[in-house]
Amino acid sequence: MLLGSGAVMSIGGCSIPGSTLNATKTDAQAQTSVQKTTDNPSPSILPVVSSSNNPNFVVGVVQKVGPAVVRIDAARTVVAQVPEEFDDPVIRRFFSSQPRERIEQGSGSGFIINAGGQILTNSHVVNGAQSVTVKLKDGRSFKGRVMGEDPVTDVAVIKIEANNLPTVSIGNSELLQPGEAVIAIGNPLGLDYTVTSGIISATGRSSSDIGVTDKRVDYIQTDAAINPGNSGGPLLNARGDVIAMNTAIIRGAQGLGFAIPINTAQGIAQQLIAKGKVDHPYLGIKMATLTPDVKEQVNSTLGINLATDKGILLLDVVPRSPAAAAGLKTGDVIQRISNQPVTKIEEVQKIVEKSQIGSPLELQVLRNGQTTQIAVRPEPLPVRRGS
Repeated sequence: MLLGSGAVMSIGGCSIPGSTLNATKTDAQAQTSVQKTTDNPSPSILPVVSSSNNPNFVVGVVQKVGPAVVRIDAARTVVAQVPEEFDDPVIRRFFSSQPRERIEQGSGSGFIINAGGQILTNSHVVNGAQSVTVKLKDGRSFKGRVMGEDPVTDVAVIKIEANNLPTVSIGNSELLQPGEAVIAIGNPLGLDYTVTSGIISATGRSSSDIGVTDKRVDYIQTDAAINPGNSGGPLLNARGDVIAMNTAIIRGAQGLGFAIPINTAQGIAQQLIAKGKVDHPYLGIKMATLTPDVKEQVNSTLGINLATDKGILLLDVVPRSPAAAAGLKTGDVIQRISNQPVTKIEEVQKIVEKSQIGSPLELQVLRNGQTTQIAVRPEPLPVRRGS
């Protein structure tokens, strides 16, 4: 039965598309791939002009930031297994049954955040890479080392051995408003140092809003053209400050690009630089936002007699998870967390993400018409990395 878009989620924070009650997966499994770029963006009708009323302000931004934007080439070995139908003694006489390896190459973008060679990019640009090459605008190339990556937020940090490098200026993504002018610089489709411009179309787009179900990010939406190869490049304001990192699109959409707010990316980067990884709090529950329609569907399809149509319904509890250890059960309805009312799965996601691993979260739960208090201690999110 349909629940509506974004109605179901798995926590640790990985949302589940709300197409059916059965189409769920655990947060420990949620590391699926998504298309990271956009095709055929809609053209702007009028030029974007900054607050200084200078129609050529983009030129100044590009001259300021361009030298700190890099191209990242990554190579990884992919093993292709021989199909079962070829695993026959007769066929093996003519065809090798050994797994076949091939080198997969891809490129993306990044930007230098430290004059000593630290570069911010997307995790999916370097995930599983055996070799990373960083090319600067001045033509120099360096071998890159991945200091750390976080697939949950799609942020990675690369280090190159160089000094006195040009760096970007970091802005504040908390202050952004729809309609602000923005510029994207990157290497789309192999075309190095391409510049596009547009506006901020929206802020606070949740991962469930855009179908990026394995991420914990509230995205910035922009109509600045973003294409394959732009991933990891900077999204800039009219002053040339980085306010986000370009990362993803909705498949088949036009003029809808998404970027990770720089405050989020920078916070993750600091942890990656310090310890090479990021631990995200994890509870181990699958849940749905309760509405009158959802209540009716759940009562009729799952045989659960819900006494309320507001709150967060637990559809499943992962075995041996923190939620299971605390005694949460399928059919429970979370009404408050740490004394904060919750009525949407995105609210639960944000509270869990901001919580401390090992520190109890106090949940007010409605079970069989009775209200009870349950303390859950988050653990680190199990992450399954792609190959």
